Amino acid sequence: MYRIAGVNIPPNKHISIALTAIYGVGRSRALAVCNKLAIDPATKAKDVPDTEVEKIRTELGNGEYLLEGDLRRQIATNIKRLKDIGCYRGVRHRRGLPLRGQRTKTNARTRKGPKKSMAKKK
Repeated sequence: MYRIAGVNIPPNKHISIALTAIYGVGRSRALAVCNKLAIDPATKAKDVPDTEVEKIRTELGNGEYLLEGDLRRQIATNIKRLKDIGCYRGVRHRRGLPLRGQRTKTNARTRKGPKKSMAKKK
């Protein structure tokens, strides 16, 4: 099992899928890294040689991409800025409501949480 950017890479998955375990690396970025380093994306992560893993580690760690803690910190800072300036998106973040124009009369249960029961009418 390899560690890249502080994350354990799952050994039984293809390397292009295993790299997505790193926060900030999706399918397209993982494939781009594999293609750039001439690594077959269908190779299992446990079968990739140590030299190739070191190349992946340097490619992802060279500062071109924001990963893991730095990316999470940047996203949190952006959300905090929206809340501080009091814009519409910031207010929606503060209230825990959807912020991209979705309806909230129905649906939106993911953001609002479980239903709050109302008192019965008599």
